[in-house]
Amino acid sequence: MTATIACTVLPGTPEADAQNASASDAALARDLVPANHVMEQQAGVARQNLQTAENEARARSQAQAAARSQAEGRKKAEAIRKAEGVRKAEARAKAEARERAEEAARSRQNSAERAARSQAAKPTASAKPTATASATPSSGSYTNDLDGWIKESLAVMAAHGIPGTYDGIYRNIIRESSGDPKAINLTDSNAAAGTPSKGLLQVIDPTFQEYHVAGTSTDIYDPVANITAACNYAAANYGSIDNVDSAY
Repeated sequence: MTATIACTVLPGTPEADAQNASASDAALARDLVPANHVMEQQAGVARQNLQTAENEARARSQAQAAARSQAEGRKKAEAIRKAEGVRKAEARAKAEARERAEEAARSRQNSAERAARSQAAKPTASAKPTATASATPSSGSYTNDLDGWIKESLAVMAAHGIPGTYDGIYRNIIRESSGDPKAINLTDSNAAAGTPSKGLLQVIDPTFQEYHVAGTSTDIYDPVANITAACNYAAANYGSIDNVDSAY
């Protein structure tokens, strides 16, 4: 049988001091463990917060870069659209210019063909020039207004064998110029071709020169000269000014 001997350490002895120191170290160690754990947790939270901040900063930077890229893309697309619009506008302008030039060429060709066809049909003024000149009435016997211009023109036309009536002339004048002898059209195809329609019956210069009636003024704006030239043209191409009901 083994006997256990209990030993009591007396205070103040070296053994007691060693025992107390060991107990103090153990207590200190127990106190330090939680503190270290808290510090490690705080350091981990700090590292996590730092990582989150860095991630957010990268995300913002990427978003800003994407926004700049999109803005640049929109600017480039807008520039391309504008350039395309300019190109299309220039192409339209060129096409319209070609069309006007072709229309003017067709108009001149048609005028030349009509002139050739009507040459034989027009009265020959040279057969009796003296009679023609003497048959032209004096402008002093007519009023200087639309009524007088039409009546004087009818007298000149009768002397040259050009058909037409007062009503036919009046109707076309009102439609073409509203009775203004200085009227000029600067917007139609003739104007675009460089030969705007002028005067009471809106005659272009080449037609006026070709169908000008001897004994009248060579000024296209002269009312009687304008009316008689237009009626001479209408007689050659439509049979009479009375047969004209629209632009001719």
